[in-house]
Amino acid sequence: MKKLALPLAAAALFAAPAAASAADLTGIWATGSEGGRVQIYRCGAALCGKVVDAARLRGNPDLRDVRNSDAKLRARRIKGLVVLNGFTGGPVEWKGGPVYDPETGDGASRGFLKLLANGKLELKGCVAFICRTKIWTKAG
Repeated sequence: MKKLALPLAAAALFAAPAAASAADLTGIWATGSEGGRVQIYRCGAALCGKVVDAARLRGNPDLRDVRNSDAKLRARRIKGLVVLNGFTGGPVEWKGGPVYDPETGDGASRGFLKLLANGKLELKGCVAFICRTKIWTKAG
């Protein structure tokens, strides 16, 4: 019985960080450009993300999505704008979409999130076979 208890205890120790990582994905993430901050939160069984802060927003909290390629969407407020939608999976890798970058006005129908070993988040947005990757850092 003792021989079985040690491997089970070791397995529990190694499994605990992976389970904690999934919970750690929610919160505020620094996007690494323009002082951007995105809050990742649970939306049903999935994860979503919305803009909560950026350098341009501090100067103009009512800033609109003027860089959007769709003229009908340019009146949307940037603050609170959902930029990640419907990501499922985990605890380390998530798939979903769409993803949107209000900095450039570019969007992707599908995206991937990967929690890296160093605690940073790799965000990849893809259109067809062309992907763009950013690394985010946990801010809160």
